[in-house]
Amino acid sequence: MPIRVELVDDVPEARTMVRTALRFRGVFSVVGEATNGVEAIELAGQLQPDIVVLDIGLPDLAGEEVLTRLREVAPTAKVVVFSGAEPSENRSLVDGADGYAVKGAQLDYLVELLETLGREHVGSVRTTLEFSFSSSAVARQFTREALESWQVPSLVDDALVVVSEMVNNAILHASTGCELCLSVNALALRIEVTDLGGGTPDPLPPSETRTHGRGLHLVDAIAAAWGVQPRPGGGKVVWAELLRGPRDPHGEFA
Repeated sequence: MPIRVELVDDVPEARTMVRTALRFRGVFSVVGEATNGVEAIELAGQLQPDIVVLDIGLPDLAGEEVLTRLREVAPTAKVVVFSGAEPSENRSLVDGADGYAVKGAQLDYLVELLETLGREHVGSVRTTLEFSFSSSAVARQFTREALESWQVPSLVDDALVVVSEMVNNAILHASTGCELCLSVNALALRIEVTDLGGGTPDPLPPSETRTHGRGLHLVDAIAAAWGVQPRPGGGKVVWAELLRGPRDPHGEFA
C-alpha cells in the first residue's frame, strides 16, 4: 500500500523536487500540497496523511505553531521537517518533529526517512471492557469511532465482525473482562484482545447443527493473520490483522 504524504512548502520547485523523488521510489502517494501554514493544517485535517513533509519557513505561521496544530488535527501523522537551515538552528523543531532533513543536501536521506517512518507509522487506541455480554456492543462502537478518526472506512465492516467475535470469545470462555487495543499503520489494522483467563482459543470443527463455536472460523476467514500470545503471569493476547484496502485515484480509501 502506498504511504500517503502531504507536502508543505511555499516554493513550487521544492515541492516538485520532493514529489518527483517520491514518485521514483514507487511506494508513496502525494495526496495533498500546501503553500502556507493555514492551508497545511486544513489539508492535514481533511486527508489524515501518513506523513507531512514540512518546510518551516512559511509566509504566514511560525514553524512551531504549524507543527503543534498539525499534531492536533492529524494526531497519527508523522511530521518531517525539510528545511534549508541546519538542525542546530532549530533545536526545538528537531525535538518536536519525527525527522529532519536539510534541503539541497539530504534529498536521498529524506526519501529513505519517509519510507522508514511510513512503514512504522502507527496510530493506537485502547479501552477496557467489563465482564458483560454488552461489552461486544461497546467494543464495536469504539472500533467504528477509531476507524472513522483514522479515515479507513474500507475496514469497518470486517473489523466490527472480528472485534465482536474476539471480545465475545474472551467474555464467554475466559470469564473475565478484557482490554481491546487497535493500532493502524500504512499496511494493516491490528486488533488485540487481552484477557486474564486460562486456556488457548481454538476453532471448533465445522458443524451444521452447532450454533456456537464458529467465531474463530470467521476471524480466520476475514483476517490476513491471527494468533494467540500467552502473557507473563497469566492470561493471553488474541490478535488479528486486517490488510488495508485499495485507495481510489484521489488517495482516499475505497
